[in-house]
Amino acid sequence: MKTLLLSKEDVGGLIAMKEVIAAVEEAYVAFSSGQVEQPDYIGIHLPPPRGEIDFKLGYYPANEMISMKASSGGFPDNPAAFGLPTNMGTILLFDARTCALACVMDGSLITGLRTGAAGAVSVKALARKDAKTVTSIGTGIQARLQIRAIREVMKIEAIHAWDHHPEALAAYKADIEREFDIPVVMAASKEDAVRRADILVTTTRGKGTLVEAGWIKPGTHIVAIGTDQQGKQELDPEIFRNAKIVNDSIAQCVTKGETWYPLNARIIARDEIHGEIGEILAGTKAGRENDDEITIFDSTGMAIQDNTTASRIYRNALANQVGTFFAFITQ
Repeated sequence: MKTLLLSKEDVGGLIAMKEVIAAVEEAYVAFSSGQVEQPDYIGIHLPPPRGEIDFKLGYYPANEMISMKASSGGFPDNPAAFGLPTNMGTILLFDARTCALACVMDGSLITGLRTGAAGAVSVKALARKDAKTVTSIGTGIQARLQIRAIREVMKIEAIHAWDHHPEALAAYKADIEREFDIPVVMAASKEDAVRRADILVTTTRGKGTLVEAGWIKPGTHIVAIGTDQQGKQELDPEIFRNAKIVNDSIAQCVTKGETWYPLNARIIARDEIHGEIGEILAGTKAGRENDDEITIFDSTGMAIQDNTTASRIYRNALANQVGTFFAFITQ
């Protein structure tokens, strides 16, 4: 058997955002209905100024693939010192029938795509049907991917954006307006941006409250992306007090996600978490029930999202004869 190698350029040409959204929806339903083997992910924090590396493993019997992803982030010296990105990822796909290594592919783009798609899936399930305005707190690559995905499921009429760094905010405005022809308002303050949101997307590496409860208007849907481990935080825990709380994985979010903060502060109890996004997609839990609800989607990221997305890319590569085979396993 030969193993397929797919570069970042290969991966980028093998899947469209609509297909990623479908893969993530499939992943969520499979996970919440017990069709997935997914151990807790593990991470290693390296000494500053280095960041962390996480390992996510998942098995999905429906496609008979086992995926393992290593993803690193927060290495600010990489570009200047080593000529490498600050964030990187690699995905290994194993054929579950034999456990032979079927594919090695760049995982950094997949992580970004499936995380962007997760936000779009939550917008479909939880945002008001008349939502028109998106606020982005953070303007990095993931903020752009959130817009790329969300525009596939709704018409965005305007974006209000805020960033700590004015030059990053200006670059975001130029990029989004050029690529998507959506007007971007550079907010003078976080509060001003948040108060204008029908959909609020947070994509920072925050270490404390960025968004205050008093800024959130009724009917807002919040896509909380940035918190995936202890120590990261973006939202005032008080926001959760009167909100409908939806997690990607309750088990992960109560220990590693934004949901941990209101639980730890005893603002909410665990049984006040409405459910998982997969339950809403499967129709076993209600989504938005009125236009005044504040809904929160806490996304920590799961191996099964990588699995379903990477498996589709692998199948597309085989069908289109993309990539390079190499001999890795011999009898």
